[in-house]
Amino acid sequence: MIEIIQSVLLIIAAFLIIVSAIGLISLSKDTKNVVYGRIHIVGLFDIACIIAMIGLGQYLLAGIYFILAPFTAHAIANAYWKKEDRENNVDLMTVEQEVDENHPFIHPKEKMQALESENSEKLKADDRFSVTTIEIDEGE
Repeated sequence: MIEIIQSVLLIIAAFLIIVSAIGLISLSKDTKNVVYGRIHIVGLFDIACIIAMIGLGQYLLAGIYFILAPFTAHAIANAYWKKEDRENNVDLMTVEQEVDENHPFIHPKEKMQALESENSEKLKADDRFSVTTIEIDEGE
């Protein structure tokens, strides 16, 4: 009886893996929020792996994977949101705004680029680095 239950669990896991693989392959790269869609599809892989581990009798490993998989998926989604998702994250959207010339900390982009190019022309490779040596007298 236990072998039948294990076989059924492994068949269910195999079916979930096939369905999620088809979904992952068929997902277009031009789709809006494709990273989040892929993370959701990979969630099916996670559940399939958990079911397979239970079917193989690896209950502790299945429990650990059941706890850690959502944390890793959330970490990936959060990292993408914080650093690369310019479409949805308002903080990352580039907005052209007027910059006050007298502001001490914020400068126009063009002014900063001009200063950088001016400084790069003045600096030469020999002037950037200096090497000093210290002479040590072993008699002291």
